Amino acid sequence: MTTILVTGGTGTLGRLVVERLRADGHEVRVLSRHTPPYAVDLREGGPALDAAVAGVETIVHCATAPKGDEESAAHLIAAARGAGVAHLLYISIVGVDRIPFGYYETKFAVEHLIERSGLGWTVLRTTQFHDLVAKLLGTLCRSPVVPLPAGVRDQPIDAAEVAARLAELAVAPPAGRVPDMGGPEVRTFPSLARSYLKATGRRRPLLNVPLPGRAYRAFRQGHHLAPTEAVGKRTFEEFLRTRPQSSRRP
Repeated sequence: MTTILVTGGTGTLGRLVVERLRADGHEVRVLSRHTPPYAVDLREGGPALDAAVAGVETIVHCATAPKGDEESAAHLIAAARGAGVAHLLYISIVGVDRIPFGYYETKFAVEHLIERSGLGWTVLRTTQFHDLVAKLLGTLCRSPVVPLPAGVRDQPIDAAEVAARLAELAVAPPAGRVPDMGGPEVRTFPSLARSYLKATGRRRPLLNVPLPGRAYRAFRQGHHLAPTEAVGKRTFEEFLRTRPQSSRRP
C-alpha cells in the first residue's frame, strides 16, 4: 500500500483522485487550506507542510489558485525534497506552452519548477473539464443574448476520467511528460452553448464576438486542443444530463 498526498484534495478534481486512490486501497492524505489534519496553505509552507509530506511516497499536485501557484509549487518541492518523496505528479493544461494567457503561463512555469526539482516527476496535460465549460456557459447564458468567442473550439473532458488516469500514474514510476489527454470531441462554442441551453430549459440567441489579443488568437488557432489524443469517453451532453438538479437551474 502506497502513502499518497493529494494537494487540493477537496476540489473538483482532487476529491475524485482521493476517492479513486482510496478505493484502490491506498493510504491517502488530503491537503487543503481548511481541512484538518492537513490544513495547509501552500503559499506559506512551513512546519504544517513538512508534517503533511513526512512519510509520503507520492504527491499528486492538484491544488491551484488564480495567484501564487509558483510560490506554492516551490514550497511543495522543498518539502518533498526534505521528506525524500519519490514521485511528484502534476496536472497541467494542454497549450500552456503555446498560449500567452496569464494562468497558462503560470502553469507552464510550475512545470519547469517540477522538471528541475531533482525529484522523480510526471506531468499530465489535459483539455478543459466539462465542469469548467458548463460554469463559463452558465455565466454567459445569463445574458439575453449569449456572447461567444468567435472561431474558438473546445474539447471538454470528464474530470472523473482524468482522476482515473492520475490514480494510475500515481502508483506507477515517474514518467516525465506523458501523452496529453483530450475529451472525446472537438466542439464549436455555439454547439456547446446550444447543448447547455437545452439542458437548462432556456432559449437564447447566440452572438459570436471577435476578441482582441494574442491569447485569443492562440485559442482560435486551437493550441489548447488535443485532437490526436481524444481518449475521453463521456460527452458534454452526457455530463449535462447527470449533473445534480440544483446545478441545472437557470
